[in-house]
Amino acid sequence: MICYKIVIFLYADHRIYFEFNLRQYGLNTVFSLTDAKTATSIRKLADTRLEGEFMPLKLITGNFKILHTAPDGDSVKFYPDDLDIWKKLGIKVRANHAGGVQLRLDAIDALETHYQPRIGGLGMQHQPKALGQEAASELLKFLGFTHVTRNAEQIVTAATPQQVPGFILTRFADTYGRCVAFVFKGQAPKADHNGEIYIDKSLLHQSANDHLLATGLVYPTFYSKLYPDLRQEMTKTADKARHNKKGIWQEDKTTNGFVLESLKTITDQVVILPKLFRRLLDYLAINEGSVSLAGFKDYLESRDDRLIILPSTHVTGFDYVIEVKDQTIKMTQDPEHLVFIEK
Repeated sequence: MICYKIVIFLYADHRIYFEFNLRQYGLNTVFSLTDAKTATSIRKLADTRLEGEFMPLKLITGNFKILHTAPDGDSVKFYPDDLDIWKKLGIKVRANHAGGVQLRLDAIDALETHYQPRIGGLGMQHQPKALGQEAASELLKFLGFTHVTRNAEQIVTAATPQQVPGFILTRFADTYGRCVAFVFKGQAPKADHNGEIYIDKSLLHQSANDHLLATGLVYPTFYSKLYPDLRQEMTKTADKARHNKKGIWQEDKTTNGFVLESLKTITDQVVILPKLFRRLLDYLAINEGSVSLAGFKDYLESRDDRLIILPSTHVTGFDYVIEVKDQTIKMTQDPEHLVFIEK
């Protein structure tokens, strides 16, 4: 039986999120209603028909190139065969002179191998290196790169081959101009007349995104533009990796908690959700050398990272799922139970 899904976002004084299946209708509709008083004006409306329980994404073929870049476990540079494809699709990416764009692999987050807060003087930082570098190597290996050489700044100075063919499935770019995509190696399947592919379980499990989740080298990190059916299937993949204690799941302290004693606690010692790491590092960068967490919750609230807690569908801020007691900090929800609202 074909399952059709309607997802409704209501953004008002009390933000509400509803998700339910409609089996009797042939539509998938995403509504976003915005009005501070009545929530009656429609902001977005997109109708698409499902095939099975999964959703259509735009197919783009091209090549992955890594020379002179610093790919990590959830991003890589992609060069489409059709340099005009982004304009045709209305996807606002930031391309280089040769048409290359940075991809953000949808639904996953690898440990940071190079992250620098935009404010403050902490400079370039990283999470515990071994797992972050292993995720980066696994992504390149999956795509077909071998004998990759990097310099001290993690920039690729040599790789065999210099490029590998592949394809991506996407429908948007993030606020930084990165194409958010599912990434695949090899020859693409045939698209429909709209240039779309209905991604099913079999195809999803062929993606680099799902592969990295299965290895336990990345965290599941879901955003609101990810189709719910894909999110649910990838949650199963992540749960299996956690159960088998693969990769990060042997060391993860995100929900168990840890004591922040120094900057090195998060850069060299504990493994946590990268989004939490980035927010902690951003906070410490303005903390004038102190590692006190006394103001961290207020700082998080000021960042206004909105999210949905599943399955309760409670819409709140990132600060709501963070618990701080003196210098001990933890998340109160598993990452796969959160859906961050895309900015």
